[in-house]
Amino acid sequence: MTTIRVLIADDQMMVRQGFTVLLNAEPGIEVVGQAVDGIDAVAKTAELAPDVVLMDVRMPRLGGIEATRRLTEPAGATVKVLVLTTFDLDEYVYEALRAGASGFLLKDASAAELAQAVRVVAAGDALLAPNITKRLIAEFSRVTSSPRAPLKDRVGDLTERETEVLSLIAQGLSNGEIAERLVVAEQTVKSHVGRILVKLGLRDRTQATVFAYETGLIRPAGY
Repeated sequence: MTTIRVLIADDQMMVRQGFTVLLNAEPGIEVVGQAVDGIDAVAKTAELAPDVVLMDVRMPRLGGIEATRRLTEPAGATVKVLVLTTFDLDEYVYEALRAGASGFLLKDASAAELAQAVRVVAAGDALLAPNITKRLIAEFSRVTSSPRAPLKDRVGDLTERETEVLSLIAQGLSNGEIAERLVVAEQTVKSHVGRILVKLGLRDRTQATVFAYETGLIRPAGY
């Protein structure tokens, strides 16, 4: 079994140490380092090459959102960022995902939830804390009242079926659920997802969700 290498970036020592103890107790996960702020996180990521960075939002010198952007924007970047915060606020959710984060979890999550979040993000899937998903949808609805034209043009690169799959991804459906909805094999859905990410130049399902809302491909029900 491949071990998932994790870097923890938080300006509070007790938080870093607590998460380190919790994650090191989990099979297949190893905390390879700790960072005290965003600048340190960027440097430690270059030095230690973690698979996943647990990134606090509010830190001195350089906050977690900008640090996330610096880690995920370079071409070829493979590190996944799981944003951790005590602040359940719309702006953090949206900006973290736009910056390139693959997941968002509140700090009061249990040890099991934290470990599962690391595994989900490392596997390239999206992860959002259930209690903030409704706020996220509302925020996307608010900021995408006028779809961004350059992004909207890129939807035309997708086939009709790929566009349908992208819409279902953005609604939070898993590959299995999409396969059931479309009455196709799950492997077929995986192939569609892979082509969607390549065609649109996206890193993972989380970024595909951001893209779908920003282009106005889907609109949240009730908004």
